[in-house]
Amino acid sequence: MLLTIDVGNTNITLGVFKEEVLLGTFRMTTKRSRTSDEYGFTICGILEHRSICPQDIHSVIIASVVPDIMHSLTSGIIKYLNVRPLIVSAGIKTGIRIVTENPKEIGPDRIVDAVAGYELFGGPVIVVDFGTATTYDLIGPNGTFEAGITAPGLETAGRSLWGGAAMLPAIEIRKPASILAKETISSMQAGLVYGAIGQTEYIIRKIKEESGYPDAKVVATGGLGKIIAPETDSIDEYDPELTLNGLRLIYYKNKKVDR
Repeated sequence: MLLTIDVGNTNITLGVFKEEVLLGTFRMTTKRSRTSDEYGFTICGILEHRSICPQDIHSVIIASVVPDIMHSLTSGIIKYLNVRPLIVSAGIKTGIRIVTENPKEIGPDRIVDAVAGYELFGGPVIVVDFGTATTYDLIGPNGTFEAGITAPGLETAGRSLWGGAAMLPAIEIRKPASILAKETISSMQAGLVYGAIGQTEYIIRKIKEESGYPDAKVVATGGLGKIIAPETDSIDEYDPELTLNGLRLIYYKNKKVDR
């Protein structure tokens, strides 16, 4: 079995594949203070709780935007799973050619999403990832990573809102019953959610206009995407497992030999 690990700024998302079948997904918070033993023990415990034997994991691939935890995380995997993970980094085979001004600036998470978007849906494709940041990436018809836009994520914007205004409370981010809010909480929810919907639609429209790809497929992913995707016709597909599938695809592109 293949263990795919997506290390984000807020959460670490894990997926277990048996060939092309995703057997299960798991989440843990991204804590920079964990030791290798804590990572190894926690991952093994999660797998066993889902009736997956850790000894059946023969390969691991990781994409991370949090460099500080990588030493402990990889050490824990080697120690507890007896597998040396493949890390998505410069030089790895992806099938995507980056044609931006500084290719090294493109995060591994965005490369993984680009691979999945292009391989699963073809090109041109716009991949929108609703995470800590909301990212919009354009992959051309020949698999070229042509442009990327970065905006604050819904939760990031929310924390900024209630963290910077003493009278505003922390709230659950969800779509309110109406945009015509009549009290503080629904007022904040309306501003965050409808604001994100409007941003999504405008940015996608501008990408299509300026790229010359008016028929580009739009694929969304990320946990908060489930709030936005159903509310707009600008998004064609919502795939919460897009990143994990991208990791799977990259793993097999690199022809890693299973133990």
